[in-house]
Amino acid sequence: MNYILFDGNVRNQLLPFTFTRPVADIRIGILTIREKWEHLLGFTTTTVTEDYLAEKWPLVELEKNVLINASFIPSENLANLVKGLTENQALFYNDEPLAFFTTEGQEVDFESYEVIQYTHNDVLRIEHTWDIFSKNHEAIARDFDMLTKGRTSQPIPEMTVAFNKEQIFIEEGARLPLCSLNATEGPIYIGANAEIMEGSMIRGPFALCEGATVKMNAKIYTGCTVGPFSKVGGELNNSVIFGYSNKGHDGFLGNSVIGEWCNLGADTNNSNLKNNYAEVRLWDYETEGFARTGLQFCGLMMGDHSKCGINTMFNTGTVVGVSANIFGSGFPRNFIPSFSWGGSGGMTTYKTQKAFEVAKVVMERRGIEFSEIDATILEHVFEETARWRRN
Repeated sequence: MNYILFDGNVRNQLLPFTFTRPVADIRIGILTIREKWEHLLGFTTTTVTEDYLAEKWPLVELEKNVLINASFIPSENLANLVKGLTENQALFYNDEPLAFFTTEGQEVDFESYEVIQYTHNDVLRIEHTWDIFSKNHEAIARDFDMLTKGRTSQPIPEMTVAFNKEQIFIEEGARLPLCSLNATEGPIYIGANAEIMEGSMIRGPFALCEGATVKMNAKIYTGCTVGPFSKVGGELNNSVIFGYSNKGHDGFLGNSVIGEWCNLGADTNNSNLKNNYAEVRLWDYETEGFARTGLQFCGLMMGDHSKCGINTMFNTGTVVGVSANIFGSGFPRNFIPSFSWGGSGGMTTYKTQKAFEVAKVVMERRGIEFSEIDATILEHVFEETARWRRN
């Protein structure tokens, strides 16, 4: 069977992260949504996404296909039902198509389908940017069970303090001397060749992905994911870092989501709670206004390739787009459009030529090429987001 993940109707609510990736490639828990589906289905997947992303994530359509709504995080129950779909069958969750069978060239009309309602109580869905961190606790626990089932962890080093050892899993090549791991409130997963430096204190649920690093004396609270080849230091709480990003120094990051290829300068801090304890509103690209989150704690949403200088202060509920560069004293605006350059004193446009020069150097340091396809995607984002920049 050929499985295809589609963005669904929530793609715009997941900007700025879906400016540069399909919904399926959002990381929550240990794995991306695509990686979870592929693990449970036992097949690779392709994607239906925005046209400008299609060259990097091409669609493969065969004679028989099952399309899956990528905003739904799979469970074993859900994956088994999807694998069992046959011709003219569709799986729905309430009024939302979750997965459906189709043949090449078929016009899909759900009126002619046998509709199966998904009624299990294990639905976990990403509909808004803040869902990525607010549902990360559960996503880590699910991924932990899936990835470690029937496997044996590498031994916990003798000088590492560990609580609830059965809920700690260490992959081969990981290094973690003289740190504290507390899995009492949830599991802790340490990826292959990752490192936790001396003096760090970590509470689960926590995921440190392949090749990632926790710097010395870091304090990491529950619900955090540090994506592949990222570096973190200071204080983290209930935050997700997608991958290849750095928060290498002291400073607080809480209730936040950071994309790929980002860098937070030393002593960067974000507020995750308003002084009046009111509900946090967050910029919504679809309505072009500030949406109610229903959350009292909500911090920073930062798109790919964005960076900030030392001592940057982000207000509660700040959204930073793609390839922004923020610096200077004071609090910048709580919506910073993509390709913006500046801070609280004002913003100018960050020209693509300069942004691409930086991206090329940053990616080369990790042995990854900044390709023509990457440049074309970012050019599209530059044009698409021009209306929000002031010049």
